Amino acid sequence: MYNILEKRFALTHKGAKDFTKGIFFTTLLDIALMLPAIFVFLFLEDYLIPVINPSATVANGLWYYILLGVIFMLIMWVIARFQYRNTYTTVYDESANRRISLAEKLRKLPLAFFGEKNLSDLTATIMDDSTELEHTFSHAVPQLLASIISMVLIGIGMFFYNWQLSLALFWVVPLATVVLLISKRFLYKEFQINYQDKRNVSEQIQEGLDTIQDIKSYNSEDTYLNELNQRLNIYEKQLIKGELLAGGLVNSSQSLLKLGLVSVIIVGVQLLSAGTIDLFMYLIFLVIATRIYNPINEVFNNLAALFYLDIRIKRMNEMAALPIQQGKTNFKPQNFDIVFDDVSFSYETGKQVLQNVSFTAKQGEVTALVGPSGGGKSTSAKLAARFWDIDSGEILLGNQNISEIEPETLLQNYSVVFQDVMLFNASVVDNIRIGRKDATDEEIKQVAKLAQCDEFINKMPDRYQTIIGENGDTLSGGERQRISIARALLKDAPIVLLDEATASLDVENETKIQAGISELIRNKTVIVIAHRMRTVANADKIVVLESGKVAESGNPENLKLKNGVFAKMVDRQMAR
Repeated sequence: MYNILEKRFALTHKGAKDFTKGIFFTTLLDIALMLPAIFVFLFLEDYLIPVINPSATVANGLWYYILLGVIFMLIMWVIARFQYRNTYTTVYDESANRRISLAEKLRKLPLAFFGEKNLSDLTATIMDDSTELEHTFSHAVPQLLASIISMVLIGIGMFFYNWQLSLALFWVVPLATVVLLISKRFLYKEFQINYQDKRNVSEQIQEGLDTIQDIKSYNSEDTYLNELNQRLNIYEKQLIKGELLAGGLVNSSQSLLKLGLVSVIIVGVQLLSAGTIDLFMYLIFLVIATRIYNPINEVFNNLAALFYLDIRIKRMNEMAALPIQQGKTNFKPQNFDIVFDDVSFSYETGKQVLQNVSFTAKQGEVTALVGPSGGGKSTSAKLAARFWDIDSGEILLGNQNISEIEPETLLQNYSVVFQDVMLFNASVVDNIRIGRKDATDEEIKQVAKLAQCDEFINKMPDRYQTIIGENGDTLSGGERQRISIARALLKDAPIVLLDEATASLDVENETKIQAGISELIRNKTVIVIAHRMRTVANADKIVVLESGKVAESGNPENLKLKNGVFAKMVDRQMAR
């Protein structure tokens, strides 16, 4: 049963167990909420019958009913506490676990996934979808199932008591349920459209935040705002349409339920006049009729969340089904040579980026990847660290296929400095310490000096404790790049990937930072990507990539003599 619940509602095993407990205690609470009706039943039986039949006597005194009322209240309070703990509290725990599980899933996915997905889409899944599932599972789903169970149990008991009045009381329940089930198909379609419209609005806002500089630079504010308003209007109209439809159906179903009370009144009067029942039984059914539908009405009030449930669960199951990058965690390479053996790769089907690429980056040497833009240089560097999985061929590290190694284990051997530096809204020292969490402040200052960072750090208000803003927005491009190099120096991994590491630097700063880079790459396997030919002039090996293929390879001097692609690139830059 737990496996069925896990699959149906995208729950963990513990969440499925807690969900079952929540249904059990909610059912108990629904039944316990009938205790006031039972109290009225007992009280009227004791005090009304003597009024109708003067010869009868009152069996229990007032204090008896005061004590009974207190006991009933205590029972309801205890059950309510257990119900809250096993429904709301456990749902919040499950929601936290769901978010952590999603984050862990994202951490293990190949970067190709993030290239295909919008950031707002992922954020909405982790935050919005999880929040809505949390609300639905705390306010609607256990209550729905518990209402069905409690109604069946109470109904069976009441049918044995008097089947005519029970039939008058419960005939509306299946009718209201049928109306909802028929309407679900229409609501589901509307909610799917609404769900996508909401995502479109989020993506438009996210896009505006990401490209605000370009929007302002090209005076496109009006165009952007008009597109956003159009999407907001579409979302608003669809939301109103869905809410009106859902509201109409909920009110219709609740109106049908109220007919049950009317039925009890009419049938009860007929039975009472015929002498089939007495006044006492008639009053009891009237009291029960005022309370029996409360659990169902509460579920109806959360109808939209219930019908949204399948859409959000489908999204969660899609995320859970995504293939992750896995591999062995025990990795001890013989050396740190990186070998590309007939590697082919494409980001999308039919769009080949690399075709049958083969080369070797040896330990202790600098291997430079050069060539025209779009040739596959950055892709090759990222594939070397298993940021993506290749389509065919092999990439070996120390004679071991990296596709068989767990990515986090593999990346312990890499220091990466890419052109697009990612910094955090934290202090300088914390941003550098990402390279090695247990590094001391002195070690951080040492690598900062090697990367030529101390020059600008010492001019900051709080020096190494200065908060540098979101993605280091208080720093220049060159300063951000130098912090990235300091971070790589601190990690001191045996493999170094440099993708346009000095592209954001002017000639003066590039010269300054070469000392830090020289220290970073000493006795290591180095793959460097650069468009400036003087940056790779001292490389041990050049691999020229053009249109996703290896056009030529060799040391710089030999390639210049071949008068091929590399020689022409050097000549073009020398002519400038």
